[in-house]
Amino acid sequence: MLDDDTVTAGPAAGPAARPRRARETGVATVEKTLAVLEVVAERGGASAKEVSEVLRLPLPTTYRLLQVLVGLDYLVHLRAEKRFELGYKLDRLGVSLHRQVGVPAAVRQEVHRLHESVRAAAYYAVYRGADVVVAHVADSPAHPRLTPMSFGFHEAAHATAFGKILLAGMPAEDAAEYLDAHGTPPLTPTTITDRAALSAHLAEVSRRGLAWEREEFVPGAACAAVAVHGPAGSVVGAVAISTVDGEVDRRRAAELERALRESANRVSRWLRTG
Repeated sequence: MLDDDTVTAGPAAGPAARPRRARETGVATVEKTLAVLEVVAERGGASAKEVSEVLRLPLPTTYRLLQVLVGLDYLVHLRAEKRFELGYKLDRLGVSLHRQVGVPAAVRQEVHRLHESVRAAAYYAVYRGADVVVAHVADSPAHPRLTPMSFGFHEAAHATAFGKILLAGMPAEDAAEYLDAHGTPPLTPTTITDRAALSAHLAEVSRRGLAWEREEFVPGAACAAVAVHGPAGSVVGAVAISTVDGEVDRRRAAELERALRESANRVSRWLRTG
């Protein structure tokens, strides 16, 4: 019996057809394998049947993909519980990812200081290739981060304060290419989705070196960010905070802006001299 990943070639399939079919099937298998890993991660563990139902894959195919991941230490099989959970190799990958993103200790300390001083979740975001990525977060139970804004978050730059800062710091053609690729979907009723309006807004962000968004990303939340400059003077990152929108009156906004500018200046100085 053949499953949906089996490569077949009838008498009419020539030499050129077989390698192409094999390549296409190989890509599909990789996509399915990664999808299995994501389901197990998102659910905090899952049985083969659960994975099969979520991905709508035949159960034999699901078992085969799960066993491949177990064999490579990306998953572990808890036989007594008939479940699969994340394996130990993923921790090494996570450590390596944090090392590659490479937020210096002095910058992490400054983000934590900002969090404590303004009583709000604080973030450091950077460019990573063509992405705008959250590289570090400091928060607490009293002042939690926005969901899903954790390390590695790289979506919705048009609707986040740090995303606006980094978009405004890009050359115009790079920002246009980013927005072409990612779009400007409406996340809330106040998200700026019109490209012309967003362009005008980013020009103002660039002029001020500071960005606000109020309920554009998450209803009821407000975020602010200030640009961080590297040794050459170009924008290389952003420090940001998030808080409850209803708590941001004019006085609170002025306090947050002042703290963000001071924090960004300290990080910029460290990047120039550290």
